[in-house]
Amino acid sequence: MSTESDITPSAADRHHPLLKLALELGPLMIFFFANLRGQWLVETFPALSELGGPLFVATGLFMAATIISLIVSKIVLGHLPIMPFVSGIVVVIFGSLSIWLQNETFIKMKPTIVNALFGVALLGGLAFGKSLLGYVFNAAFQLDAEGWRKLTIRWGIFFLFLAVLNEVVWRNFSDGTWVAFKVWGTMPITIIFTLAQMPLVLKHSINLETEGEK
Repeated sequence: MSTESDITPSAADRHHPLLKLALELGPLMIFFFANLRGQWLVETFPALSELGGPLFVATGLFMAATIISLIVSKIVLGHLPIMPFVSGIVVVIFGSLSIWLQNETFIKMKPTIVNALFGVALLGGLAFGKSLLGYVFNAAFQLDAEGWRKLTIRWGIFFLFLAVLNEVVWRNFSDGTWVAFKVWGTMPITIIFTLAQMPLVLKHSINLETEGEK
């Protein structure tokens, strides 16, 4: 399976924006509600008790939903978006370790690992004169070189911030609080940050059709 390697948005990306959003948020929502209703799920589907407590049941369903999401992305969009693809790999590895060893630490550290990985990759790429952010936002917008550089720095720092924030929350609060924050805290923070970047995006946006006619 290949991942998207061209920063130019594909037709499928442009035609299925809501599907892409659902595929990325769907597994997280399943994780949240499975943890919230873990006991009910075990009583309704006794086989799930083999996974362990509510958080382990939620982790197992999260892994399954993530894999299904990636399969649908490949079939419908024709490629695997980089961020969900990398995140999915970490979910499967750390989720499996959590269930196998019955140790919640692995799945709790997954957001830390993923965000730190993206932050280091983005900032490290700039050190070699390469903005990798275009591969992440390939279907959203196109910027000039300076725009990608500035946006990459901001997102790199933001990812590192999310990594630290996840460590603070899971190490100092209950499982339920961590799961809730993962869905209802991290997402709003990310949305607010994304919207805050719009002035920069608008300032450095380019029109691909216009560029192609020059």
